[in-house]
Amino acid sequence: MSQRPRRPRRFRKPLTAAVVAITALALTSGAATAAESGWKMGKPRLTTPWTNQVSPTNALPEYPRPQLVRENWQNLNGVWEFAGAAPGEVPPFGEKLAEKILVPYPTESALSGIQRHEDFMWYRRTFTVPRHWNVGRDNTLRINFGAVDYKAKVYVNGKEVAAHQGGYGAFSADVTSALKPHGEQEIIVGVEDRADATWQPVGKQRLVPDRGIFYEGASGIWQTVWMEPVAAKHIGTLGMVPDLKSSTLKLTVDTGGNSGLTVEAVVRDGRKVVSRTKASAGGTISLPVPQAKLWSPDSPFLYDLDVELKDGRRTVDKVSSYFGMREFGTAKGADGKLRFTLNGKILFLQSTLDQGYWPDGIYTAPTDQALRFDLEQHKVLGFNTVRKHIKTEPDRWYHHADKLGLLVWQDMPSMRTGGRPPADAQRQFQVELKELVEQKKNWTSIVGYVPFNEGWGEWSREITGKIADDVKAQDPTRLVNAHSGVNCCDSLGDSGKGDVIDWHAYPGPAKPMPDAKRISIDGEHGGYGLEVENHMWFGEGHAYEMVKDQATLNSRYVQNQRDVLASAQSCGISGSIYTQITDVEHEVNGFFTYDRQVKKMDFAQVRAVNQAIIRNADGSGSGAPDPGPGTPGIDGVHAYKFDEGTGSSAKDSVGTAHATLTNAQWAGGVQGGALAFAGNGQADTGTNLVNTAGSYSVSAWAKLDEAGGAFQTVVSQDTGRDSAFFLQYSGQDQRWAMSFIGLRALSPEKPEVGRWYHLTGVRDAKAGTLSLYVDGKKVAAQNACSAAPSTGHTVIGRGQYGGQQVDFLRGAVDDVRLYDRPLTDAEVATLAKRD
Repeated sequence: MSQRPRRPRRFRKPLTAAVVAITALALTSGAATAAESGWKMGKPRLTTPWTNQVSPTNALPEYPRPQLVRENWQNLNGVWEFAGAAPGEVPPFGEKLAEKILVPYPTESALSGIQRHEDFMWYRRTFTVPRHWNVGRDNTLRINFGAVDYKAKVYVNGKEVAAHQGGYGAFSADVTSALKPHGEQEIIVGVEDRADATWQPVGKQRLVPDRGIFYEGASGIWQTVWMEPVAAKHIGTLGMVPDLKSSTLKLTVDTGGNSGLTVEAVVRDGRKVVSRTKASAGGTISLPVPQAKLWSPDSPFLYDLDVELKDGRRTVDKVSSYFGMREFGTAKGADGKLRFTLNGKILFLQSTLDQGYWPDGIYTAPTDQALRFDLEQHKVLGFNTVRKHIKTEPDRWYHHADKLGLLVWQDMPSMRTGGRPPADAQRQFQVELKELVEQKKNWTSIVGYVPFNEGWGEWSREITGKIADDVKAQDPTRLVNAHSGVNCCDSLGDSGKGDVIDWHAYPGPAKPMPDAKRISIDGEHGGYGLEVENHMWFGEGHAYEMVKDQATLNSRYVQNQRDVLASAQSCGISGSIYTQITDVEHEVNGFFTYDRQVKKMDFAQVRAVNQAIIRNADGSGSGAPDPGPGTPGIDGVHAYKFDEGTGSSAKDSVGTAHATLTNAQWAGGVQGGALAFAGNGQADTGTNLVNTAGSYSVSAWAKLDEAGGAFQTVVSQDTGRDSAFFLQYSGQDQRWAMSFIGLRALSPEKPEVGRWYHLTGVRDAKAGTLSLYVDGKKVAAQNACSAAPSTGHTVIGRGQYGGQQVDFLRGAVDDVRLYDRPLTDAEVATLAKRD
């Protein structure tokens, strides 16, 4: 059934999505119970509180497009016929398909009833067009798809009416010319989704999940399908940009190129009319919003908007929408560091990582209540922001974020990991990113776009920067975070573009410093895990750091968040993102279990510390303390010449921390003796020789016997988990490096095997930098605001990671010196000279 027609009238009250939803609850023709329809739910490994609410009669019945609402519409969700297909197969026109699937749940999900992947597939159903829609006379008929993963072709009565490529974008088709004069109409959707077997954007989907950070696939129709009558001259899209300076909304109305039309727009505050504006449909229209009520997480006020399109005096189309008056920007805090601002005021973006996965629906929440639930819990937990990670969501998710007052970092779903994508995949990625920005740019809550994550699918640092510029040009009202986790993993390095410097660190937090033009954020941190019996996808799980019980989890979280506040105050980060809101498959580091049945932390404690961060990270921090001048001279506070030539220890020629040798050989050095290692040895000084929370320098002569893909450490200092610093050869980059976990100052060239190099790593706590010198010249520097103190031993010849001894040196080392201050360029140059 559909809505009854209404006589044309002025809008007295905006048509809301809730009102429309009520009128569309029984929309699929011949709506039936599960048994009558032939559909049967699969068996989910875990059930959510909403799993058993799903049936053929209520598969996401709500109006799906809250920012462009029309009165007449019909939901096409429900039971469709389904079949797997072969490549190149002819569409099954007029044929009944063997299986039944519940749309819009992905084929791999239990809620779909199919619960398997198909590379190629067919969907089929019939529908009738309500007579009072006057389709073919006054109106056309459009069929709309929220999202289909990945390539889709749509046929009506045997005629192809639409084709779309991209698993995350909405698309629609005018099917009027394909309709029969009356009676049942047939729609068939053919889908191809080969996921990570290709270079298509897939996010976290994998054909074979890895029991790690990649999960089940989500193929086919995964967002609502619906149809609506639309006049030939109609409103295609609205563009809405709030302008606080002029207290107006800048409105553009896309009419598909039709000329001679006018627009009447009414802004409302509840029932109160704020302004009425009449203008030509072409160009930008300024809608007055006097004494505007500003939108913020604490006060998410939204104005209603009614728009009528007129051809002369006749109304040809009308839609309802809404908007929030808010403005994103940056400004220097009292500490001189660049910070994020909302409506001209500094605001710390306290966020979680939200991956949008469900054990019953995978990519698709079982119900609209479930979709809203995760966002509501962000507010309960005291967060003001959410990062939608490597995925997009149905429009109603962003609508809920707008209404609840949650800011959103929107990721672009990435291509697969491993290697670099070919040219055609690069072009398609950019096409889909442009589509994403175009379709998301009206949401009040979206604060910024994130094109790349940790280098996944990245192919050129220069092009990454160009993409950031392109996104900014497409939507200049929001921030662009060119590369989240630019310090990590497969990243090709910082392009210097965009509005944000974003690092990842686990458990972290990451501590990047803003520069003159870009704010900084901790893009991912935390990840503390706790297993909860009978609520895990695989029956067991992993995390970046596992804990034994809830009390430990609470204390780890609270301390970690206190470190976030310290980083905000001393380093100037403008936001942090904790991993994550719920468990996902093998990852058990959520505030909730994957099934949303169990709270894993004390939410009151979480809320209290989160709110304290937002309240106190206000830009008034004083920066890092002055560590003092340190010990003068270039002898160092500890030094190892390795001239003994024999014995099981190496003398500290300045101090008393003599090093104990294990699997080390005496050898010839740059000047006198040296120590040689074969990949299993070390020289342990027995104590911590530098204060890693302050300023220090470490220098050494080093020579490699091999320079492949393995890391090799020259000097480091243990912490019990990960070395506080590494003066090292980075096998991943095949360069010399001075490193912290997740941060490397890299030499520009690969070292030669068998050649002696003089290396110096300098940590300047006051300046907040980490620098590398090679052969007396500074070759790299990174912002590194603060570092934790460490009490472990300083060690020559290996590093520490995850509590294990790693990165053993295959080569030789000579003249190791340690300093309690940052050396100057001139001092490093002096050290690098051979006598």
